[in-house]
Amino acid sequence: MFNEFRKFETTLAGRPLVVETGKMAQFAGGSCLIRYGETEVLCTATMADKPREGVDFFPMSVDFEEKLYSVGKIPGSFQRREGKASEKATLCSRVIDRPVRPLFPKDMRNDVGVVATVMSVDPDCLPEITAMIGVSIALSISAIPWAGPISGVSVGLVDGEFVINPTAEQRERSEMAATVASTADLVAMIEAGANEVPNDVMYDAIMFAHAENQKIVEFIKGIQAEIGKEKIEVPSMDPSHEMFEAVKEFAIEDVKVALDTDDKRIRDERLLPIYDAVHAKFDEVYPEEIAKIDDCMYKLQKYIVRRWLLDEGKRVDGRGINDMRPLDAQIDLLSRVHGSGMFTRGQTQVLTVTTLGTIGEAQALDGIDEEESKRYIHHYNFPSYSVGETKPSRGPGRREIGHGALAERALVPVIPSVEEFPYTIRLVSEVLSSNGSTSQASICGSTLSLMAAGVPIKAPVAGISCGLVTEGDRFMTMVDIQGLEDFFGDMDFKVAGTKAGITAIQMDLKVHGLTPAIIREALDKTYEARCKILDEVMLPCIAEPRAELSKYAPKMLSTKIDPEKIGDVIGKQGKVIQKICAECNCKIDIEDDGSVFISSTDIDGARKALSIVETIVNDPEEGAIYKGVVTRLMSFGAFVEIAPGKEGMVHISHLDVKRTEKVEDVVTVGDEIIVMVLPTDDQGRLNLSRRNALIAVEGLIPENELDDTPRKPRRDFGKGPRRDKRN
Repeated sequence: MFNEFRKFETTLAGRPLVVETGKMAQFAGGSCLIRYGETEVLCTATMADKPREGVDFFPMSVDFEEKLYSVGKIPGSFQRREGKASEKATLCSRVIDRPVRPLFPKDMRNDVGVVATVMSVDPDCLPEITAMIGVSIALSISAIPWAGPISGVSVGLVDGEFVINPTAEQRERSEMAATVASTADLVAMIEAGANEVPNDVMYDAIMFAHAENQKIVEFIKGIQAEIGKEKIEVPSMDPSHEMFEAVKEFAIEDVKVALDTDDKRIRDERLLPIYDAVHAKFDEVYPEEIAKIDDCMYKLQKYIVRRWLLDEGKRVDGRGINDMRPLDAQIDLLSRVHGSGMFTRGQTQVLTVTTLGTIGEAQALDGIDEEESKRYIHHYNFPSYSVGETKPSRGPGRREIGHGALAERALVPVIPSVEEFPYTIRLVSEVLSSNGSTSQASICGSTLSLMAAGVPIKAPVAGISCGLVTEGDRFMTMVDIQGLEDFFGDMDFKVAGTKAGITAIQMDLKVHGLTPAIIREALDKTYEARCKILDEVMLPCIAEPRAELSKYAPKMLSTKIDPEKIGDVIGKQGKVIQKICAECNCKIDIEDDGSVFISSTDIDGARKALSIVETIVNDPEEGAIYKGVVTRLMSFGAFVEIAPGKEGMVHISHLDVKRTEKVEDVVTVGDEIIVMVLPTDDQGRLNLSRRNALIAVEGLIPENELDDTPRKPRRDFGKGPRRDKRN
């Protein structure tokens, strides 16, 4: 029987937040339609009846589904329907997943499917924030075992003031965009981008958002108290305490010896015979639970690493708690690319390659937000060989998309504007080997690559991660976590920035949340570490962006024209712009606001094209000299094209320095001649003079020795009585 329709209302950042249940998707385990302003998202959560066999992880999927009808668009695909999730949708799914996942039982193996379907979008009310709250409500009122609720808000910094869920106009002016999720008492997730915001400001923003979240958590608890279903119990898939203690007693000393090295390869080799010995000992003892023996070995390694950290302050590779692994930076590793940089931290190594392209090569976006294109693109690849495995490459997954977006967000604040640097910029980070925090290594490698490519970034950016181990009220943090500390620890707190401040944060948790003290300590430690990386490794490698681009990079010139003159440059059926591109061996991109971008591997060709464009859109200056092509002959003179679509007439009296009887005696169609611009006539027509041009250059220099740059004459022979006398 379907549930009774219920409606719950509150306000969030001064806008109505309305939750409706019992109307839609009633076969789901929990569902609600959440309305925030005019943003409306259907959120559902459903759990399988039985655990999935043969898995050693919690099988949950979170899908953020963008429907283009929500913003009144028809999909641009051939089928005109939504296809594979966009990168933005994937990132929103990850933002929702991260605070939700740690609140499920760790030994749960029942599949859980969470779907947030965006049905209407109000630009002032972000759909991902609306969806996060809606998913929390759907899980809270369902029978699915979950220790929520959570709430999430966005916080901006506008005119020096913190703003919860800033409007579209405020987001344009904001110095930061941070998404913060919270439980009733802890911070559960942080995802942030910022324009070099200091630690203190970022910390205060997180706490400001956390306080707002607690109000919404109480609102959700009220809904749960009224209509929430009783939570069911799911069977535990953990090995029994007896089995774990038996394996621990048998193997703990050998595992300690195996783990005590800074080389991941040696560690893995040492563990293999221990696994064999454990199975030989216990397969017959637990014949029905052989798969759980490996779970015991995983738990044993986790137990050892955490005890070392908490009780002895010992790290598996022997470093101090705040020490980083050996660092190295190199540039110019590849010959023909526009820029390359490689950053190594211990056994983590990332090579980033920069490619510069025309503005027309910017990425077009087909999504539900207002961003239609982007000129800075960052891609991150994580091949299986980087961890010594042999999986086939199937393209980027959610992890690769997420890490690429994090690196992109970290560098956006220092990328020069299109006016300063009129290029599309693509970075590709190739993970060559991985033993912890490759996303932050990709940020360091990207800074090196950009500076080597000659991109005038505003400041170098570095990234580092901070780990965490907790036990009751005890906690300890450590800088630059490697793989084991990530797997067996409670947090991966990634912070990127310049010396001036933070540009990006991403926080992954395995516990319910963080206290303010942990956040404060993580921010301070990562700041000190990234300054050390910059000063000791990156800046000694390359101190500032190169002054010149690679000889293989396109050379770019730009100008701004009257938008009403765009048609003159393009010409009928594109003939004018095509002619310019062919003649100058260049590519021209024109935007609606009149911005013109000219690219060529030959800078002289780009300059020639720029001169032609400016000639087309501007009235030629009186007295300027051009090289033009004769297009038509008349009895009274010749028509000469000084730029595509820009034609003037040379009267027969101005064809030569001596008297001319017939036009054909001096020029023929197709001839290239130099001409000087004369005053326009009463009808505004362009008048030219070959005679004045020849006199002005003195000595009648052969035309094939002239360049194509308009020049002022040394003397003005186009005005006054002297000209009339010559006539």
